Amino acid sequence: MTGSDSTDRIQLAWARERPGTPVASIGVITRLWRLGKLLGDERRRVLTALDIDRATLDLLSTLRRAGPPYRLPPRDLARRSLISAGAITQRVARAEAEGLVLVHRTESGRRTIGVELTEEGHAEVERSVDDLLRHEESLIDHLDPAQRDQLTELLRVLLAGLHDKLGVTDEDAVERDAN
Repeated sequence: MTGSDSTDRIQLAWARERPGTPVASIGVITRLWRLGKLLGDERRRVLTALDIDRATLDLLSTLRRAGPPYRLPPRDLARRSLISAGAITQRVARAEAEGLVLVHRTESGRRTIGVELTEEGHAEVERSVDDLLRHEESLIDHLDPAQRDQLTELLRVLLAGLHDKLGVTDEDAVERDAN
């Protein structure tokens, strides 16, 4: 167990200033917000050093995780990436211009029916994911395997509970972000 931190001080100050106000959530939610900020900032820094943006890496990673032939229709790409159809269209257009994906269209050329990793896109995702995940592994290597498993399960339970309480699914969150 570690000593108290600034989150504990915030929680104690609210308890002192507003007796009777429920402050227990501060210990969890404020730490999650701070973790999200720290990890988001660090991921941006690493991706900048790797010379790839988050949206492109997400697109390439989604195709790579699909397995051979590393090809998906835009609807599946959007669903698996948890983003809107419009956002996936923009990502695909940028990646196509960079030679990272090949877009398969209907005969009329008006509709995209599949997006596939090119050799260059495959090499880029392999390099980037390896470097990123090795770095992120180093960020949590102070937790032993049992702690990681426990934290993973607690976060899974928290996320599922929030989905239930808020009446949303991952897909619902995508629609909210798109509007």
